[in-house]
Amino acid sequence: MYKALYRKWRPMTFDDVISQQHITDTLKNQIKSGKTAHAYLFTGSRGTGKTTCARILAKAVNCPNQKDGRPCLECDICRDAENGSLTDIVEIDAASNNGVDDIRDLRDGAIYTPERCSYKVYIIDEVHMLSTSAFNALLKIMEEPPAYIMFILATTEIHKVPATIASRCQRYDFRRIRPQDIATRLEYIAGQEELNLTPDGASLIAKLADGGMRDAVSLLDQCSVCAEIINAETVSNSAGIAGREYLYEILEAIATKDTAKALSVTGNLYDMSKDLTRLCEELITQLRNIMLIQVSPQTAPNLIVCMPDELEKLNALAGQSTAEEVMYQLSALQKCRENMSRVMNRRVEFEMTLIKLCGNKNNSPESIDNSEIYDKIKQLENKLNSVSAVNFSQPAPANQKPPEVLTANNPIRDSEPVANVDIKSLKQEDMTPCSHWDEIVEELKNVKPDLAGALDGSYAVTAGNVIFITAINRLFIDIFKKHKENAIILGNTINKILGSRYVIKARCETSIEKQKSMAEMIIQKAKEYSIETAVDNNQ
Repeated sequence: MYKALYRKWRPMTFDDVISQQHITDTLKNQIKSGKTAHAYLFTGSRGTGKTTCARILAKAVNCPNQKDGRPCLECDICRDAENGSLTDIVEIDAASNNGVDDIRDLRDGAIYTPERCSYKVYIIDEVHMLSTSAFNALLKIMEEPPAYIMFILATTEIHKVPATIASRCQRYDFRRIRPQDIATRLEYIAGQEELNLTPDGASLIAKLADGGMRDAVSLLDQCSVCAEIINAETVSNSAGIAGREYLYEILEAIATKDTAKALSVTGNLYDMSKDLTRLCEELITQLRNIMLIQVSPQTAPNLIVCMPDELEKLNALAGQSTAEEVMYQLSALQKCRENMSRVMNRRVEFEMTLIKLCGNKNNSPESIDNSEIYDKIKQLENKLNSVSAVNFSQPAPANQKPPEVLTANNPIRDSEPVANVDIKSLKQEDMTPCSHWDEIVEELKNVKPDLAGALDGSYAVTAGNVIFITAINRLFIDIFKKHKENAIILGNTINKILGSRYVIKARCETSIEKQKSMAEMIIQKAKEYSIETAVDNNQ
């Protein structure tokens, strides 16, 4: 009976495991020194050697003739362990044996000493599939195991393993195998199996394997029955990546905003029973290739997966879009792929995404990100506060309504002070920033909070005994026009902080458009003020 190549060429010793030397060297040293742990946790993507290393470790700790931490492969224990007849090495597939009863059986069997070996080793593959109750049952035996028990847990989803389990294990992270290492191993296997594997064929298989040795050897096995010479074309045909013109037609339609063409190609593929979920994944892969070409054209050929003749097409598509556009398209397709697993009609979801990518998305207003509004308002406030002086004598443009100004006719007390400077002849250089203006506004908060709120973001300059106030909130002007006592309160506060009476001149230089953009800030500040007041009342 024919034996699959990935099973036939599974590594037998640590030296046969590729791209995981940081792990195999450590395990060999532990075995040589007799300082092995009672529990190990092997994690990594598929095909990187987790289960293989677990089996080699189980053989090595029990081999009576082990050399430098390696199993001899010649004794009865090594041979029986290899063919699965050694009862002291127990492999459990947690994907199908994930109940609490299965772990209880393991726990009950762990009380018995090994029959032939030094250690009874339990290899639990895909351990993350265990149920919560099964993990709880496993935890007890892992907390206080007998001296002759060893656990080796393997998983591809480490985040699903409870911390209570992981913390009791020595953890080893298996890396994705490098493409060049995979290609070298494939050429060795092909030589031993008398297969005619070309370097470009080995390189393409290594890229398609995505860091998994098992996938690479399986694809080599599949290609070996398709042609005498296993080259890139053979691999492409066997892997189903040949004849993918439809992908580039859709990508071209997206780049040129041709919605009709994109939907037409998709409709034809749907009629031919093409899986639209798989089509979405293929588009994501090709857009990733385009993105890499755009951002790193020198290294992209070594990072992308495509046929040699497809590289020219990808380069052309990369020149038709910006990197920002491609990343937006990737995000939209990834969201589409996620949604397709939940929606009733996948075709509708995919077609909606294509329509958006072709530029026919709905232009209805989206929800406003308040954080951006507040950032812009803060920048405006900082800009206003940083102004050292204002030319109050500069006339307003002809097409702009002049700002409302409070004159001496708005008294702040019964006897209005007389200006000791000629206001009409003042220039910008004659004015000095009022360095205590923030203190004045702060003092107003204690006397008249609404007045202080209307002055939020304002600034002031002085010339002689005249103070010029520039507000960015028209509410400030309205308060002064309607309520005479507010002018008196402001004048008294200025006198308290600055130590003398001033003639007040004020204006609002914010346009109607700016006021609208600040509405959100005013509402938010009002909410914050009401919340603070409520908290104070509750205290």
